[in-house]
Amino acid sequence: MRVGARSTTGWKATISVAMSNYIEAGSIIAIATSLTFWQHAFGIGNFAVGLLAALSANAFGAAIGAGIGGPLCDRFGRKAIYTYDLIVYMVGVLLAAAAVNFGMLLAAFIITGIAVGVGVPASWTYIAEQAPTTQRARHVGTAQLAWSIGPLIGFALAAALAPLELLGSRLIFLHLFVVAAVVWWIRQGLAESRIWTEEAGGDGSMRAAAGGAGMRGLFSRRINIIALLVLMGIYGFWNTVAGQAGIFMPRVYDSAGVHSAVQQNLLQVLVWGCTVAATYFGFMAFADRMSQRVLYVIGAALGVLAWGVLVFFTDAGMPTLLIFAVLWGISSGIGAQAFYSLWTSEIFATGYRASAQGFMFFVVRSATGLLSYFFPTMLAATGLTTVGLLLVGLLTVALVIGAVFAPETRGKTLQEIEIERYGNPVPAPDKTMGVRP
Repeated sequence: MRVGARSTTGWKATISVAMSNYIEAGSIIAIATSLTFWQHAFGIGNFAVGLLAALSANAFGAAIGAGIGGPLCDRFGRKAIYTYDLIVYMVGVLLAAAAVNFGMLLAAFIITGIAVGVGVPASWTYIAEQAPTTQRARHVGTAQLAWSIGPLIGFALAAALAPLELLGSRLIFLHLFVVAAVVWWIRQGLAESRIWTEEAGGDGSMRAAAGGAGMRGLFSRRINIIALLVLMGIYGFWNTVAGQAGIFMPRVYDSAGVHSAVQQNLLQVLVWGCTVAATYFGFMAFADRMSQRVLYVIGAALGVLAWGVLVFFTDAGMPTLLIFAVLWGISSGIGAQAFYSLWTSEIFATGYRASAQGFMFFVVRSATGLLSYFFPTMLAATGLTTVGLLLVGLLTVALVIGAVFAPETRGKTLQEIEIERYGNPVPAPDKTMGVRP
């Protein structure tokens, strides 16, 4: 059957695009649960482990991919990305599954990370542009849901395959290869984004009103620069914490006294089970219906509380870790990443919507990469309390920025938001994050 003969629309299209997030998160968890096995198999030290993490889908690899993919997505269309990105991804995870030395593994992680980074900005952009106005958060939340299910399945597989050690980790990478192949096939029936098609084929008036297209247009307006800073503040400080938790949480549990790999993975299954539930019953159910600022603050506050419990009550043992897992899981479901993926798809003009996301993803994941390089050594040298206090501080900053500067876009079409922000009359300050163009 000819690939182009199939049509993928509606929720099927949303889900197939959202799978970029399953693949991203699944890659991170596959790395997180295998690092100790690779370390023992190849005889590498903590700095080499940090390098693997820093250059992977968790950090610099994804950052480079997003920096490339965002502008390409605006220039050539959303569908163009989906034609090729998963092919590169499949090469990366297959190489990881077959790695026989450190160099081969490092190359696999870099390739996988770049492919992930290319696809993520395109996925958030496409979903937001195709979603019904009154259900935009629900559709964008599907990406967050997929991002949560990836670790849930990844850690469950890691717990089940733990007796196989490194072979089990290789099988987890192979499962990602199969998922990517199926998703790539389904995506070939996607139509191009209607909003992007209309602007690319029209007279360009809306792009001109917003200051042009691509990276040049993005940085041509003060309102864009302030929005970039605010959203990078929300996502950046949170993701610096989440990035370490995603890939190094087994080591954190070990520092807290849980040394069994199976127990560590089951704790993470609880975290991500709560994240899945909070995403579906929290963010997707309420973000289109109630104040997004209030919902964001609830999620961010739970994150601060979770890490505070872990830092100050570590001696209580497993009860503390269970409370942490539930609080952090719920926080992640209705917190920074869900709202970042929604707001960053709403408040930038169509001509550079993906470029904005690519730029921010590049900056944020680069910051995560810097900390990832030193995190294993820092945790071993200073202990959980010192590292935990640093993470609590970062989460508090994200909470404050979101509470003060969260935009008010609920119930508006993307065209209405774009005209409000870039057209005349200029909207009230509280609807544009306090910045006039």
